[in-house]
Amino acid sequence: MRKPFVAGNWKMNMNSQTGVALAQGVAEGAADLAGGSVTVAVIPPFVYLPPVGQAVGSSGVAVGAQDVYFEEKGAFTGEISPAMLKDVGCTYVLCGHSERRHVLGESDELVNKKLLAALGGGLLPILCVGELLEERDASQTEQVVERQIRAGLAGVDAEKMATVTIAYEPVWAIGTGRTATREQAQEVHAFIRKLLAEMYSETLAAEIRIQYGGSVKPGNAKELMSEPDVDGCLVGGASLKVDDFVQIIKAAV
Repeated sequence: MRKPFVAGNWKMNMNSQTGVALAQGVAEGAADLAGGSVTVAVIPPFVYLPPVGQAVGSSGVAVGAQDVYFEEKGAFTGEISPAMLKDVGCTYVLCGHSERRHVLGESDELVNKKLLAALGGGLLPILCVGELLEERDASQTEQVVERQIRAGLAGVDAEKMATVTIAYEPVWAIGTGRTATREQAQEVHAFIRKLLAEMYSETLAAEIRIQYGGSVKPGNAKELMSEPDVDGCLVGGASLKVDDFVQIIKAAV
């Protein structure tokens, strides 16, 4: 049985004071679930990772990073290595979030290099995949998702794959107020699981957690996560409000 995984991606929001207050509120509100029946993570901007980590403490709420670089150290101004993230208490890291792909121009190959570096550095990657609106309208959803998954997981063996989470986030549903229906989400999640079975094994594919991301709110979280292949949510805007995020966490059980 896959344990639901709910993660809150704060993106470029909050400051040190509001970030700590948010993290503390989530830790308190999800105290009975986090680390137990639900895996919970908050993913703040780099500069707030240490205070947020201290704020969640031993609550069971994990901390993740929004990005990582693929080199261990060196003259890479502005970049953050896996070891640096581990050093400040990170457990998870996003790889290939749609905004990094489509706003900042990251390629499938770069996403793969970052994911391999994260695995090599002892972090647990969340590989984000998903199609643009024009790609969905052109019936290319499966083609795009398969390309991103095969490229993103290149060189990842079964042992390492067991530590990876996949997040399906249709780009047309991120920050737009539009959400994939439960049926649309399940259809793509089932496709991803079938693809993973082909790439690895049915046994491993049955163990991998696949989150849904894209305008997740308290009002739609439960129905989305009630689908058999939707194992949690990667939450954006709603993760910036304690009550909303805690409601989504509780909807996972």
